Amino acid sequence: MQDRIPTDVLRAENIAKSFGKVTALRDINLRLQRGEVLGLLGDNGAGKSTLIKILTGFHRPTSGQLVFEDKPTTLHSVSHARSLGIEAVFQDLALINEVNVYRNMFLRREPVHGGFLGILDDRTMRARAIELLDRMGVKIPSVDEPVARLSGGQRQAIAVARSVYQKAKVLLLDEPTAAMGVKESGLILDVIQRLKREGEVAIIIIAHNYAQIFDVCDRVNLVENGAITFDRPTAETSIQELMDLVVSRYRSARATL
Repeated sequence: MQDRIPTDVLRAENIAKSFGKVTALRDINLRLQRGEVLGLLGDNGAGKSTLIKILTGFHRPTSGQLVFEDKPTTLHSVSHARSLGIEAVFQDLALINEVNVYRNMFLRREPVHGGFLGILDDRTMRARAIELLDRMGVKIPSVDEPVARLSGGQRQAIAVARSVYQKAKVLLLDEPTAAMGVKESGLILDVIQRLKREGEVAIIIIAHNYAQIFDVCDRVNLVENGAITFDRPTAETSIQELMDLVVSRYRSARATL
């Protein structure tokens, strides 16, 4: 009998997280399939950031279990998560503005000539950066440009490309189009669509823009009061349904004050 091939690359099972007397997450159950794009929605303080920090090894859960590639997994650090293929791009992007594009893409993982203390292999970095950005459809003036000269959308695309080059299996994007105009947002959404078509990277997008979520995501989760209260394919729901749900719960909460 042929071995079953797992479809979920990542699961969070009954995850809870407390900081002293403060409960940030109560009972999180999340699943992410291979090649899937999942939208994670919720108000500020709902628990999204704490959940992402657990999924990337920054925090350990108080209780519950992470399952990565069908194996129960304890993430000991951010570096450990990255070694497994779990990468995150936060709003600060972790780029060095004064450094050119291709060196930023290999930051702290630069190939060298002559071993550990050798000379940086700029030729290889430059060629690989051009190849990957071209494959992802990212248009920039030159990989020799300092990233400070690029637009916000281009810098975000560079940060995403860097994670993809590091062989990410799971990519978490924290508000990837925040404070961007329509054109800049379109660049990032196009990159996500390309990755989705390739099907090699599973993506979680934290966002407040419902329209963008429905444009690129296969499924949507709503986080409220430290738990996922809504989990549905985007094809089976609508922006209006989500908005009505959020407004209804807001009014119910106000009525108890």
